[in-house]
This record gives sequence, structure tokens and C-alpha cells, in this order.
Amino acid sequence: MIELATIAQAVSVVAACWAIITGVGAWKREFIGKRKIELAEETLAAYFEIKDAIAFIRSPFSSSTEGSTRERAPHETDAERQLLDRGFIVFERYEKKKEVFVKFSTLKYKFMAVFGPETESIFKETNQVVNSIFSSANMLATHYWQRQGRVQMEADEFQRHLDEMHRHEGIFWDRYDEDDEIRVKLSAVQSSLETVTKPCFEEPMKTYAIFTKKWFSKG
Repeated sequence: MIELATIAQAVSVVAACWAIITGVGAWKREFIGKRKIELAEETLAAYFEIKDAIAFIRSPFSSSTEGSTRERAPHETDAERQLLDRGFIVFERYEKKKEVFVKFSTLKYKFMAVFGPETESIFKETNQVVNSIFSSANMLATHYWQRQGRVQMEADEFQRHLDEMHRHEGIFWDRYDEDDEIRVKLSAVQSSLETVTKPCFEEPMKTYAIFTKKWFSKG
């Protein structure tokens, strides 16, 4: 009887220790899972802010005073000034939304550490979209708009000029349609981000469901 009591006591101690260990493990997993969900939510929210900010930056509607903070070069004509100011609008608007872009960038390395280094492409592609807007703004303001109607060109050269100018304008201005180049790229990045974070928001499968699925599924 004494031996049975000793064994029972030992079993109860082991069971208690196991309960503590598994309890701590479960708490740790829950804590890590919660932090992962919070990071996923924060990054998704930041990206939606990025999309709104870019839509604001690319809006074709502007006031006569926008772009006027650009530093003037000596000997600029009024015509040159107007075109250069028009191109500078996106830079002014970016400054108004700069905190949104900084916030998203600060999440980059934390997100990569949790979801994998390959997710860096999400942030790189977003930056490439923004840089393409700036690049097109510069090309339009300093080259294409300056040449339009002012430089004599042969028919084929003029057609190339128009095609390239319209391509840059399609990046510079929001066309508000599903074929808009920037909107398409941003949607692709959003899709990648949602694919990476989707598992965080899915209900984990219960233990009994795992065994049921494995042993009793049809077929």
C-alpha cells in the first residue's frame, strides 16, 4: 500500500509538472500568436494608408497655388515656371503625407523578422511605385511638357513623344479606372501582403479535428 501511495504521489507530481510546462508553453504560443496578429494588423492598416496617400498625391485636381513652394531657378520664364510647378505638385503632396510612408517603412524589418526575409519585396515594390511617380513627374516637367508644342518634330518623332508623354502622365495622374498602372501595382502588392498575413486570422484547427480529418475523412 505504501508503494502504491508513493507511486500515486509521484504520478501526481509528474502530472502537475507537465500541466505547468504545457500551460507555460500554451501561454507562450498564445502570446507570440497575439503579437504576430497585431503586427499583421498594423502593417495592413499602414499599407491601406499608403494607398490613400498615393491616391491623394496623384489626384489630377489641383489648385493654382500648388507647386509654388518649388525653389525657382534664375532666368525661368513664366511658361517654364508653370510646367515645373505642375510637376512639383506630387513632391509637395508627398511631404504632407510623409509620416504615412515613414510609418510603413519602420515596420519593414520587424515584419521580415516575423514573416520571413522574402517579404522584403512587399516594401521594395511599394517604394518602387512611389519612385516611379517622382520619376515621371521629373520627366514630364523638365522634358515632355517643355517640348510639347514648342519643339518642331517629324511625324514619327512626334508620335513617340506623345506615346511616352501619355505613359508618364498615366503614372503621374490617377486615371480612376481598373487599368490604371499604379492602382494595378498597388493591388498586386496588397494581394501579396494579404496572402502572407492571412494565416494569422484563421481559426486554428482543434486537436480532435486534426485526428478526424486524418483518419475518418471520406475517400
